[in-house]
Amino acid sequence: MAVEVVIGFIAGSLALITDAGHMLTDAFAIFFALVAMRIAARPPRGGFTYGLKRAEIISAQLNGITLLLLAAFFVYEGVRRLIFPPEVEGLFVVFTGLAGIAINLIATWLLRRADRSRLNVEGAYQHILNDLFAFIATTIAGLVVYYTGWARADAVAALVVALLMVKAGWGLVRDAGRVFMEAAPVGLNPAETGRRLAGIPDVVEVHDLHIWEVTSGYAALSAHILVTPGADCHAARLAAEKLVHDAYGIEHTTLQVDHAHPDMLSIGDGHCADPHGPVHRSEE
Repeated sequence: MAVEVVIGFIAGSLALITDAGHMLTDAFAIFFALVAMRIAARPPRGGFTYGLKRAEIISAQLNGITLLLLAAFFVYEGVRRLIFPPEVEGLFVVFTGLAGIAINLIATWLLRRADRSRLNVEGAYQHILNDLFAFIATTIAGLVVYYTGWARADAVAALVVALLMVKAGWGLVRDAGRVFMEAAPVGLNPAETGRRLAGIPDVVEVHDLHIWEVTSGYAALSAHILVTPGADCHAARLAAEKLVHDAYGIEHTTLQVDHAHPDMLSIGDGHCADPHGPVHRSEE
């Protein structure tokens, strides 16, 4: 990385310097991902009843923000060099780019074998993958500069790298933000889940349905379920737990099951004054 910075300044290549900055964020991404995984593995204690599992999400968000900040700087510098192109040594850029491609191909292959369902691991993988694309763009730019003398190709490559950084960074910030805002996992429709729960035999209503992620790959669900008078509450709870586990892979559930009475089937009464979301009722 330091060698690439030196060569970038010698060659006058913003694309190489951009790659070096990207590699710096790669190193921090992998480091923070490993640290976050160790922290997240600690058992719950004290006030942290879920443990420190969201350390991984903090790591992913920091990685995303870092990518966006670096991208903003490289966009500014790339535009400046498009207007005032410096002299660029294309051959230096080509050789350095080829070396970077080889190194990042190995790193990409290694990270593909890791558990990428974890958001911070996916963040590290996206860093490496984007760095690979960046070196490919840099190598192409070096070839263009070497054979045609068009120095602006280097700035164009730097802008391509910056756009890749924006794409990866925004994805990480967005996905981490969903976890922090306790949104339902991507691809899981809470309305559909509520309707299916309401379709369980003896269930007449489901409300206060909440589905969120404690951390990436660890979803949780809570709900208040009303069943017909005389129905087996425990059987209804077991059926609901089985449904959400088999259909959605959710293992952490908190379900309150009560017998329904006529005065409980209207939201706003004393039993459930604040339903926190839509009500799902049996169609029978």
